[in-house]
Amino acid sequence: MAGSSRLTGAGDPEATGSPATRRRATILDVAAAAGVSRQTVTRAINDMPGISVETKRRVLDAASTLAYRPSRFGRGLVTGGDSQLGLVVSDLTNPYSPELAAAVVRRAAAEGWSVSLVDIGLAGSADRLLHSLHAQVDVIVGYLGEWALGWESRFGATPLILLDAGADSPHAGINLNPAAAIEDLAAHFVAVGTRRPVVLDASEPHATSGRGSAMMGALERRGLSPELVHASASTPEHASAVTAQVIRRATPPDAIFAFNDLMALGVLSACRHAGLDVPRDIRVAGVDGLTIGGLVAPTLTTLAVDFDEVARHTLELAVALGDRRPDIDLHRVVSHRLVLRESA
Repeated sequence: MAGSSRLTGAGDPEATGSPATRRRATILDVAAAAGVSRQTVTRAINDMPGISVETKRRVLDAASTLAYRPSRFGRGLVTGGDSQLGLVVSDLTNPYSPELAAAVVRRAAAEGWSVSLVDIGLAGSADRLLHSLHAQVDVIVGYLGEWALGWESRFGATPLILLDAGADSPHAGINLNPAAAIEDLAAHFVAVGTRRPVVLDASEPHATSGRGSAMMGALERRGLSPELVHASASTPEHASAVTAQVIRRATPPDAIFAFNDLMALGVLSACRHAGLDVPRDIRVAGVDGLTIGGLVAPTLTTLAVDFDEVARHTLELAVALGDRRPDIDLHRVVSHRLVLRESA
């Protein structure tokens, strides 16, 4: 790989900045730091014979200090040329994850990338999976949560793209923002005569989610007094159990706005078992835009995220990070849209 042999370190201006914009160390940087040839670095990195144990250790120490990763173009000579994207999800039993993965795989194939998928929610050892993944791929994307903290110290220099990332994240990210669509649904609820809305959040009572707060605020700004109720997990089962309690009241709600589509499906189930007509007796809406929402009866009103748009941004960012392009906006926003169906 062509490039300067000048070293980068803690005092080097090119070693500062965010992980997404910092200059990637080259094989020549490692060779200079270890005092060996480029060919010796290749032998050490690929565990090839012909060098001493001490030399190999010196090279690997230099590579670790410089956060060196072999070029994706060089590795392409071995893997057949495809760039490698690692996709991290937290629960493949949630239809959201397969729908996201399908969109990313479709876009990746069109762009000449291969995708490795891991589920750190169902895994016995998420740390082990992530360590293995970062060694195999060029860029990692997904819902990393706390795993994004101290990413470089734990997993090296593998570039990271966070889904649902905040604007202040040091990593590249795609913010999935339902704010405008929440306002649209709140306005619709008012327009159709809703008077007693409930927001069903996926949280503990002392820790309302940001989405739950946004739902409450949008309804309150329109003169309603929504009630906030909590389910400890964002599953249909938890949502159904909470809904069953709420709708048995002397004055039940006339609308339930659920944290996500899976919870909204649980709400529909509870209403059906209680003999309530949706939407005549109670209106129901969720968030995500899952395909299954258009297949149930009544069909589910939702705030849909465009998975294909998420995938497009993901691949654009992956290419930019792999090429270390400083001119690319590394923080993107994908907005939800209101999809009105029978349930509301």
